[in-house]
Amino acid sequence: MFAALSALSALIASSGCKRDGEASAAATLAPDAPIPAEIPRETRLSIGDPTVQKQLQLSGDIDRLPFRVDWQNISGGPQTIEAFRAGVLDAGAVGDTPPIHATFTGVDVKILTVQVREKPIYELATAPGAQVASIGDLRGKKIAYSPGQAQGALVLRVLKKAGLSQQDVTLVQLGSTEFKEALTSRQVDVAPLSGVTLLRYLNEYRAEGASSIAHGVRDNLGFLYVRAEALKDAHKAAALVDYAKWRTRAQLWAYAHPEAWIEAYYVKDQGLSAKEGRFLIEAAGKPQVPRDWSEAIALTQETADLLAEASGQKRFEARTIFDLRFQTIGAEVAGAAEGAGPTDRPATADRSTP
Repeated sequence: MFAALSALSALIASSGCKRDGEASAAATLAPDAPIPAEIPRETRLSIGDPTVQKQLQLSGDIDRLPFRVDWQNISGGPQTIEAFRAGVLDAGAVGDTPPIHATFTGVDVKILTVQVREKPIYELATAPGAQVASIGDLRGKKIAYSPGQAQGALVLRVLKKAGLSQQDVTLVQLGSTEFKEALTSRQVDVAPLSGVTLLRYLNEYRAEGASSIAHGVRDNLGFLYVRAEALKDAHKAAALVDYAKWRTRAQLWAYAHPEAWIEAYYVKDQGLSAKEGRFLIEAAGKPQVPRDWSEAIALTQETADLLAEASGQKRFEARTIFDLRFQTIGAEVAGAAEGAGPTDRPATADRSTP
């Protein structure tokens, strides 16, 4: 966490310096105006999307982007919101809650892409010795809680499903990166974990009695969201349309090339075994890209209302943070990919069909 914050501080410190080849000023774009197709080559975006960055590198598409990207090793709600607030990040990848929290705290953001996993993202990991076999056993337990992140909203949704209030449990406020250590030190009894972190935790502590349980609530949404200010710049808005396309293509590439993705990312980058990498790919399933965001908006509204009630924040209409100009982009790319061969690539001259 310290290293990430140090990197963010350095990014903020350097943000005022004009860079060579920086794009000339673009026209100001109204929130409902059509987004132009033209992208000046010198257009730059600052993006925190580390996993997709790796996918683009492996697929060979990263050098085909018709604009410049300053890749930032920034992910998760707290870091992206801090970077948005400082004006040094244009776009970041998160779960379903950070855009809500950003809106509560006065940061104007818009959601540009919606991904739906086939299977749940999180499981409720239990500390060694904790007697938790189902969500009905959560009463009286200490639960790791991270306001502003998807894990925090998940905890509230789980309590609601179990018929419990916050007063029926002890919520221990922590950053999500601290959850695993909090479980192993018995600081908490339960914490929502996912992916590599969940797998490593269970592998290391199952023999001591650690386990995980299903929570039974919907938690499979993922977003790319941006500072709304970035969309006012016509050149950046055009580049973001293009990035949404290439991003979807990269995610589908990783699913279609599991062995290459496992070896390069899970084994070499994350330090897992090939067997563990396969488990994680199977656990996630094929990425789904809806053409219609109605369900995602409704689910986001439910989460926003729950968080507003829990925190005393003012309710807002969730549809206002979705930029519907981007709604069909990912689905169009996914549909085109269904008929594409494994080595097919879009021509760089045609930015409309990655």
